[in-house]
Amino acid sequence: MTTILVTGGTGTLGRLVTERLRDDGHEARVLSRSAQPYAVDLRRGGPGLDTALRGVETVVHCASSPRGGDEEAARNLIAAARRADVAHLVYISIVGVDRVPFGYYRSKLAVERQVEESGLGWTVLRATQFHDLVVTFLAGLAKSPVMLLPAGVSDQPVEVSEVAGRLAGLALGAPAGRVPDVGGPEVRTLDSLARAYLRSTARRRPVVRVPLLGRTYGAFRAGGHLAADRAVGKVTFEEYLSGRFGRG
Repeated sequence: MTTILVTGGTGTLGRLVTERLRDDGHEARVLSRSAQPYAVDLRRGGPGLDTALRGVETVVHCASSPRGGDEEAARNLIAAARRADVAHLVYISIVGVDRVPFGYYRSKLAVERQVEESGLGWTVLRATQFHDLVVTFLAGLAKSPVMLLPAGVSDQPVEVSEVAGRLAGLALGAPAGRVPDVGGPEVRTLDSLARAYLRSTARRRPVVRVPLLGRTYGAFRAGGHLAADRAVGKVTFEEYLSGRFGRG
């Protein structure tokens, strides 16, 4: 039995990683800001982090926030992992962090660099956006009477449970460095995803494609966030919608 700490273990991805590891008979500790007995804010670190890492062989680092603080959290985690003689640090990142000049992506890339230079055994997996996140994005746009989408942008949503399974497998293996990306089964235009979402939620909205400006938009439009050559996911967006909303 391996002792593994999952940061962000109460989140969408971390919760599933924890479940997979426990189902396989391993001790999986959950670290988050509120989960006892390992309630720790990684941005602050402190003695609680050292306690959570005591006896841990592998860390799966899922904790992340678009609101900032990821780089500071990674510094604290890596320093504590060194003190605890952790053998393996597994980090989940995002496809395109080195190609799309989006603030959150830049932060994820910076954490990748910290992991690589940590002196620990490490593995980094990049994945395309989860179905859940795409739905959250589209639900926000659907609040308006007209659904405005950035023109010419596609996405490649992947099922979060598939990424969780891959992460759990990596956590149980030897450090592997940067491993092949995980992408969803289909590259889809945003408007096709939006129309599928509207059908599944029985909403009616005009869908309008709006051209935008800027380097970040240009990078998304060029597909910098896609992994068409790594379309290894199985669950399609429609299958996810059917399971979540119960409509064909």
